[in-house]
Amino acid sequence: MVKKKTVKKVAKKGVKKGDVYKCGVCGLAVTVDETCGCVDYCDIICCEKPMRPKRRA
Repeated sequence: MVKKKTVKKVAKKGVKKGDVYKCGVCGLAVTVDETCGCVDYCDIICCEKPMRPKRRA
């Protein structure tokens, strides 16, 4: 019997102007000035890993 991998769909919100993303490896933070509009969601990559949205104060 072969087990199938279950894939969870994660709801991702789009990148918006003013959003801040931070690298969990090196600590680099970037602010979105312009959105591309080509897809619903873009991964911002740093240190070969996707950057995560920084929490707003």
